[in-house]
Amino acid sequence: MRVEAILPAGSWDAAREIDQVLIDYDRRFRRRIVLTTVRGTDILVDEPHAVRLRDGDGLLLPAGVVRVRAQAEDLIEIHAHQDTDLVRIAWHLGNRHLPVQLLGNRIRIRADHVIQDMVVGLGGHVDRVMAPFDPEAGAYAAGHHHHHHDHDDHGH
Repeated sequence: MRVEAILPAGSWDAAREIDQVLIDYDRRFRRRIVLTTVRGTDILVDEPHAVRLRDGDGLLLPAGVVRVRAQAEDLIEIHAHQDTDLVRIAWHLGNRHLPVQLLGNRIRIRADHVIQDMVVGLGGHVDRVMAPFDPEAGAYAAGHHHHHHDHDDHGH
């Protein structure tokens, strides 16, 4: 079954949800991928360009919407006693172009012992957690709102 459109999180009616798909961070950035839903249905995402699927996005099918869920992964959750330490840590993570998930006074990153040692050296405290990873899209990431349609419909 082919996905007709990718609906950004919050833009679609949850009452239309017919299934879910659990996907880890690495597999959520693709142009073309076959996904198996929780109920065992194979669905095809086939976009002209690679897209980043986010937690809560909807994959529109003729019968309804399949909700994208970020799968739990091995992560490091960072916090600090001083705000300045957390800001410094965030700067260093960004300087390394690492994907980060910002959670108020905490930061989540993918587990990496070298980065963990750096964070501790900068005054951070770390906890290993198994949790969904849905990092920031980044300053240069375009919002995604994909519909498969013909431009002739718009007089282009």
